Amino acid sequence: MNPPTAKIGVIGGSGLYSMPGFSAQQEVRLSTPFGEPSDAYIVGELEGKPVAFLARHGRGHRISPSELNFRANIHGFKQLGVEWIISLSAVGSLKEEHKPLDFVIPDQFVDRTRGRASTFFGNGLVAHISFADPVCPVLMKLLHEACREAGVPSKLGGTYLCMEGPAFSTKAESNLYRSWGMDVIGMTNLQEAKLAREAEICYSTVAMVTDYDCWHPEHDAVTVADIIRNLTHNAENAAKVVRAAVRLLDPGAQRSCLCSRALEHALITDRNAVPAETLKKLELIVGKYFAE
Repeated sequence: MNPPTAKIGVIGGSGLYSMPGFSAQQEVRLSTPFGEPSDAYIVGELEGKPVAFLARHGRGHRISPSELNFRANIHGFKQLGVEWIISLSAVGSLKEEHKPLDFVIPDQFVDRTRGRASTFFGNGLVAHISFADPVCPVLMKLLHEACREAGVPSKLGGTYLCMEGPAFSTKAESNLYRSWGMDVIGMTNLQEAKLAREAEICYSTVAMVTDYDCWHPEHDAVTVADIIRNLTHNAENAAKVVRAAVRLLDPGAQRSCLCSRALEHALITDRNAVPAETLKKLELIVGKYFAE
């Protein structure tokens, strides 16, 4: 039996391991050419539209940021027919203006990770995607509007610094990132954004501020209980924002953004030189460009 399909995908971050309001939901376990995703995808209806949800770290928060199989997670969404991914992420704030419980919709990333798999390509097939604007401009603006509808304080635009982790920053690092003008800091979204672009899926992040990073003079006064309380409150607000975003999204509409054709001029390798095994592995992602 073929798995159900959905054009809208949601990735739940720390504190958000399920999607309230789902109906007719079912678990879908997928295998990919890149290994196993973080968990089963939960496919159901939200606001009357098919939606696929994945807990980034697995239910129970079993997988650290450095252990995540980003390629499998994004490939699984592609298998389900997803064209739009809403990513929800807990972050620390690097600016006083981004207060705990605020949401930031970043339009840029800076990568400070080390050695993570950030591409589907290689093994005889080279692709260089355009990544100057790393999130979908259409989805980014729609998520900002969804925040307004849900009554959640949000900022449109900003830079998300993606660090390796799992330890948090030193004060020297935190102040360095502030001197660069970074807005928020997290551990997961850069790889998702790159892989979604390669898979020609629209992607945007809702960065949910839990606390100020360690640069802040009051950082040491923040307790674990404070963080958990903010995570819980942010998860409740995230569910409202996702419902509003799903209402605003028209999954049947023709996508006009460049995300939908990101590979059109990105595949560099001579088609006749691509190994058959590599082409088979990437069939879902590049097949249409080799059928011509």
